Amino acid sequence: MGRSRYTITEPDKPHFMTCTVVEWLPVFTRQETVQILLDCWQFQRQQTGLKLYGYVILENHLHFIAQSASLNKCVASFKAYTARQIIDHLQDMRSERLLQRLRLAKCAHKRDREFQFWQEGVHAELIFNEAMMREKLDYIHANPVKRGYVNLPEHWRYSSASNYAGQSGLLEIDLW
Repeated sequence: MGRSRYTITEPDKPHFMTCTVVEWLPVFTRQETVQILLDCWQFQRQQTGLKLYGYVILENHLHFIAQSASLNKCVASFKAYTARQIIDHLQDMRSERLLQRLRLAKCAHKRDREFQFWQEGVHAELIFNEAMMREKLDYIHANPVKRGYVNLPEHWRYSSASNYAGQSGLLEIDLW
């Protein structure tokens, strides 16, 4: 079997990654669910040595660039923790329609859970050089502009674009 170009082959180097909610469900439309993601990244930066170079969170998926000696473990932990916290939040809010969709989306072989939140995999791409890093950061930050949500990347609240524009963002990141 050949190597997939979407695996984390060199965890000590930055990778561009995408995580998508199953069925592209719009879960990140409320500040409470987005805060779960930000808090998890903050914890991982402080406690596990994760370097987070950039991110954008849209209503149903997110892109980020990160690096860690144990990047596979960090990403798996991020997805497991955030899924559990968001599902708990949705249960507390009695979001039955969303929960029913997450229940139906669960893969048949996943017998250890009632719901599936994230699509499987992470679509990781190794950042080879400075030019590729700039290209991926520009892509991440332009995403909300391209969708017509804001006119300037730094106006999107759930992104690291403001950090790169010299403003304070919702989350401290590791500027490239």
